[in-house]
Amino acid sequence: MRSNSPSQYFKWAHLTNPPLQEVSKMIGITALALDATLPDGPEKTVALRKLLEAK
Repeated sequence: MRSNSPSQYFKWAHLTNPPLQEVSKMIGITALALDATLPDGPEKTVALRKLLEAK
């Protein structure tokens, strides 16, 4: 993710509960893929926001 992206919100290493860490990791990996794949725009912003809400 670029420096102006919300990557800081999708970190998972700080979580100590393994099941929570695993779910957060999957969400983080998905966020990285979306950020790398989708062009900048409102749809990308909404997709990342919804992933953050899910986390």
